[in-house]
Amino acid sequence: MDKAVIAGTEAPVRAILPMLNVIQIGGLSIMDRGQSAVLPLLDEIAVNRDAHTQVIGVGPGVRARHILSVGLDLGLPTGALATLAAKSSAQNAYMVSCLLAAHGFVYLEAPFIVQLLPAMLAAAHGAVFNGIPPYDLWEHPPALGKLPPHGSDAGSYLVGEVFGARNVILLKDVDGIYTADPKTVPDARFIPEISAAELIRMRLPTLPIEPVVLDLLTRAKLAKSIRVVNGLVPGNLTRALAGEAVGTLVRA
Repeated sequence: MDKAVIAGTEAPVRAILPMLNVIQIGGLSIMDRGQSAVLPLLDEIAVNRDAHTQVIGVGPGVRARHILSVGLDLGLPTGALATLAAKSSAQNAYMVSCLLAAHGFVYLEAPFIVQLLPAMLAAAHGAVFNGIPPYDLWEHPPALGKLPPHGSDAGSYLVGEVFGARNVILLKDVDGIYTADPKTVPDARFIPEISAAELIRMRLPTLPIEPVVLDLLTRAKLAKSIRVVNGLVPGNLTRALAGEAVGTLVRA
């Protein structure tokens, strides 16, 4: 409990899998669009399987919004809502793992990621997991409302942080982060690179990523950045994996 003692534990942290690339596929932004959006993206993941070690986190889509709406109407608490939202994400992750199975990707349940991921990557080309972190009933209550703050963006980032991943790439349906939603505000300004603290201070009216990810970045020990990329544009993922300046880079 002593703050001085806690500060004294700030020793160097070892990256467990420094060659890892964590890729998050947005549920609402990509999965819900069906084969026209999903299959070309999975083909690009498969093409990069030999050059880059990839683990794929998958988010929930509109089905999660429906079940959350019902749960809110019934007065369920945040922890129960988080448990429900994870079901849709797991369904999407299972579908992605089926489509990537022929390319040597395996599906990993959340409790086994830390124990099995290194062994799986030694035998397989990659892995797919449910992007929503398994807080379930222990999800943290949000400052406003009751919706679970930790979604698939946060879960994918945390996997990258714990393993010391080389890249954390969040695939969305926009070219990156703008000062406003570019779909409704045509003159919104594109932000190519920014720190998490700066982005928090800007208090933008809308973000293509979960705000809690910015808070996590400010406390990062290993995964010191995320890249928000338009996954609907062919070649963007390949460029991001190669370290090119595509989309928006958010620094810790």
